[in-house]
Amino acid sequence: MRLGEISENSIHYSLKDRSLRKVLNGEKLVTKLDESDFMLNMQQKGVDMRIGLDIASLAFKRQVDAIVLIAGDSDFVPAAKLARREGIDFVLDPLGAHIKDNLSLHIDGLRTKDSAYASSFGISEVSVRVRE
Repeated sequence: MRLGEISENSIHYSLKDRSLRKVLNGEKLVTKLDESDFMLNMQQKGVDMRIGLDIASLAFKRQVDAIVLIAGDSDFVPAAKLARREGIDFVLDPLGAHIKDNLSLHIDGLRTKDSAYASSFGISEVSVRVRE
């Protein structure tokens, strides 16, 4: 797991969906909103770059035979290509999210630990080989 830095511009509170619906439907007055009606939102920056550097370092130093990336972001295409060029098996677990074609072209396998996602595709085992 890689942590980035919190972007100060991204820190804000948002009204939860259920609370917003109640206000819009007239079930709750704005003046009656409290802490439980809001959620804190913040965004990390630099995580993709740090993960990409980790992948490159592991591949160049030949410290691993395989990498399992838990993400579905096509920002990782260059890192996946580099790892595969270095002979590393690159497996992706998108946690049930759709992955773009340009990313699926550069992975050796697709795996998920999300049993609901796996069963929706009739997969009894949680690992699927994309290509040999």
